[in-house]
Amino acid sequence: MELFRDTHFDFMKYRRFWIVVSFLLVLGGVYAVFGPHRLNMGIDFAGGTQITLGFKQTPDLDRIRGVLKQAGMGAAEIQRFGVPAANQVIIKTAVSKEGSEEGSLDHVVAALNRDLNQGQTGFDLNQASADSLTTFLLQADPDKVAAQGPQAARAHYEPMATAIVAERSKDGMFKDFGRLSRIPGVSPGAAAALQSRAHLGSFALLAVENVGPQIGGELRRQGFLAVIMSLLGMLAYIWFRFELRFGIGAVMASIHDVMVTLLFFWAFGLEFNLTTIAAFLTLVGYSMNDTVVIFDRVRENMRKSRRKPLIELMNESINETLSRTIMTGGLTFLTVLALLILGGDVLRGFAFVMTIGIIVGTYSSVYVASPFALLWEKYFGSEGKLSRKSGGAPVRQSSSRPAADRPEPGTGEQPLPQPRPRRQTRRRA
Repeated sequence: MELFRDTHFDFMKYRRFWIVVSFLLVLGGVYAVFGPHRLNMGIDFAGGTQITLGFKQTPDLDRIRGVLKQAGMGAAEIQRFGVPAANQVIIKTAVSKEGSEEGSLDHVVAALNRDLNQGQTGFDLNQASADSLTTFLLQADPDKVAAQGPQAARAHYEPMATAIVAERSKDGMFKDFGRLSRIPGVSPGAAAALQSRAHLGSFALLAVENVGPQIGGELRRQGFLAVIMSLLGMLAYIWFRFELRFGIGAVMASIHDVMVTLLFFWAFGLEFNLTTIAAFLTLVGYSMNDTVVIFDRVRENMRKSRRKPLIELMNESINETLSRTIMTGGLTFLTVLALLILGGDVLRGFAFVMTIGIIVGTYSSVYVASPFALLWEKYFGSEGKLSRKSGGAPVRQSSSRPAADRPEPGTGEQPLPQPRPRRQTRRRA
């Protein structure tokens, strides 16, 4: 299946214009990384605490923000999470100072309890862990502890506590006590004790992530090194598999894709985390694969047509692979676009990087990788300008080949072999 057949677009005609556009976009990516308004670093890199909460009713974000501000956590980030019916909220707090509990899990939960669970004291089943729930059940049944001993009583109640927490995790929280009696393995006495002595708060703790500043800094360095090492590995592979000029063009295209995608990522204010690093590594591999397909066709055409200049071979190869490039990029784009729209908040950063990166990567294979390969050959090739200055003028072979048929410097064309002179022999009379 081919979308385009026998096309003759002159892609390299406007290469200088698109190189300038790409250079400006890359500068924008540099500003996004090193400028005053940097990327929105997630907990993985910036450090801090990320708390995921579930609520019985639709959460009032303004009220939650006001409660945390009153408790000294005005800089906390609060956002909805998941589908609206789940009533889930993510709270992100910065790294607290040494010796201070400001921004910690206990501090956040205590502040919310004072405002959202007014008048309710004691054991909150929606915030209990399996260990605290086991301890509560042991305290509620002292007769069993006295009769069987602490170890046997704990072994009796631990499976119940685990089953209760697992049932709560299905919906995030308990809205009534009626579900306790229907949980397999939970005794009627344990269910009655919880219903009489515990209460159900208005919110539940679903997940907690804590990252220190040193760990965040180390993750930043490792993520940066992962991208750099992948680019160097790609350069070595293309150099070994093809030629150095093609490796330079492919690596420049990959750097371009990463920086331009970072610019859009920064402009939309998305959170930069470990999942985003995985997306950028995937983008580097995808962009390199598309570039290799074009360069492989260039190499084949160079073997067939040694007299054609390299710029003509580039145009011819891009036109021959145009249908494959658009079909592969288009199908992948539709997949990641569906992931961006339907994937939810957790995969939004990954899907956004891949959606923008596929567009940018397809463009860079044509207007970044190929022009840089031409530029490298022009200045550093066997007959390039800088190569002739550093190594002297190449040795000229005497030939009767017309000047119009001689290869131009920087085109990658190999000179035609010269015919050997015929030996003249004398005939005997």
